[in-house]
Amino acid sequence: MAGGYEHLPEDLPVPEDDGACDHLPGARMPSLALPATSGERVDLSSLPGTTVVYCYPMTGRPGVPLPEGWDSIPGARGCTPESCGFRDHHDEILALGARVFGLSTQDTDYQREAKERLTLPYELLSDEGLGFCRALGLPTFEVEGMVLVKRLTLVVRDGAVGHVFYPVFPPDAHAQEVVRWLSRDAVKQ
Repeated sequence: MAGGYEHLPEDLPVPEDDGACDHLPGARMPSLALPATSGERVDLSSLPGTTVVYCYPMTGRPGVPLPEGWDSIPGARGCTPESCGFRDHHDEILALGARVFGLSTQDTDYQREAKERLTLPYELLSDEGLGFCRALGLPTFEVEGMVLVKRLTLVVRDGAVGHVFYPVFPPDAHAQEVVRWLSRDAVKQ
């Protein structure tokens, strides 16, 4: 991959838990059909079983500079390594009985390029209009006129939030953290 987005700088600021996701455990998914990179629409509220939805600010593109000061925003950098982590652990997550989606506020065409370039075996969902983020009260931030979702992961069971990972750091090790959590959770059931 060109562009250097697959590696994280060592001096990234660590995001702190600001309580912005404390209200999410037990919340029902909004009944919204989000556009997916497959061309279909996905309503997370209607999916049976376990779904992992990792929310990320934005993937960078090779040759396109990141927003000014991106690396100094706690939790902003690392979308490509996080997505690649979920790609690399996808079979393990499926074996644990869960499906995976990535979600950002980027449009579907932008996401489709990232899905193809990174060879992601799962779909990316677009919340370009922020309807999903607003309905769930997900934390967002603004940079260069863009409203982006903060990095977090929802484990959804039969349309309700069962667990929230927030803040997520480091993003390149997060998929492995989700696999460990799903493995422990499977033992409890």
